[in-house]
Amino acid sequence: MKFSLFLHMERYDERTPARQQLDELTQLVQIAERGGMETAWIGEHHGMGFTIAPNPFVNLAYLAAQTTTIRLGTGTVIAPFWHPIKLAGEAGLVDLISNGRLDLGIARGAYMYEYERLFPGLDAMEAGARMRAMVPLLQGLFKGHCSTEGPYWSFPETTSLPRPVQGPTPPMWIAARDPHSHDFAVGSGCHVQVTPLAAGDGEVASLMDRFNTACAAHPEVPRPQIMLLQHAYVAETDAELAQGTRDIQAFYCHFQKWIKKDRPITHGLMEPLRPEDIEAFPQYAPDKLRQSLVIGKPDEVISRLKVYEAQGYDQYSFWIDNHMDFERKRRTLELFIQQVMPAFA
Repeated sequence: MKFSLFLHMERYDERTPARQQLDELTQLVQIAERGGMETAWIGEHHGMGFTIAPNPFVNLAYLAAQTTTIRLGTGTVIAPFWHPIKLAGEAGLVDLISNGRLDLGIARGAYMYEYERLFPGLDAMEAGARMRAMVPLLQGLFKGHCSTEGPYWSFPETTSLPRPVQGPTPPMWIAARDPHSHDFAVGSGCHVQVTPLAAGDGEVASLMDRFNTACAAHPEVPRPQIMLLQHAYVAETDAELAQGTRDIQAFYCHFQKWIKKDRPITHGLMEPLRPEDIEAFPQYAPDKLRQSLVIGKPDEVISRLKVYEAQGYDQYSFWIDNHMDFERKRRTLELFIQQVMPAFA
């Protein structure tokens, strides 16, 4: 099983300058590269300090100049916000800039907050339909001489330029949860990204079952890869673990408040959560998170990850957006690289 890093600029207040946050993100990616991680993944989000990434291709082009070997992935672009020709062109350019290091992850999006601002009236069902319509068009544009007359886009014969260094297409990944999206991804020849959020090991196993079912339904397609995206935290002392778990609890409570849109937001920053906001999500209590996420001392983390490896996961992506300051993110990432990853070499 390979390892990767999933991250964004993460802002909860005005104290840290945005330039400092960009520099810290870059340092984390460079630490991941030196440590032998496979990929750095950055998603797409708009108007949300909680997760800042208005165009992941800009981040990845910048990181391509700051790194040499680590792969650079969109984790993920939000398909309904793009035209296929524009998306294929930007992906091809970043693949060229990075000398063939791009992984292209695609999703329908998750936050109604973003739909309301970039695509008023869009719902999750139509967003999913647009994503499924987008994938074969991207594949066609990368290969060349693609045209379409469809319900979402119409354009005459076009070849996306520049064409990717990795031919005929860069590796493409679909964020999947339900059986239908797994089936679509596998049937389309794409790899699969899954996240159980904080639902626990039962959901981790269920996601793998859905993937295996999709693979069995498409014997004509070479088995793709599957990546598990999940929060992790490794520390050496009980006090560090307690603090880290509280920070991840705060992250998930913010996540739910952004989903529900029920806290005031000013300049992209949510009004600080109150104690009752934290208490409203008992599923994220520290003792529950210790059970549902990969949180522990190195030996505990290794044992948990060995189970995922045995289930068939090809890649484990360390989701490091977690409400912690940079030094504590750096520390846990270095511990993960130095004391956990060697067990999987």
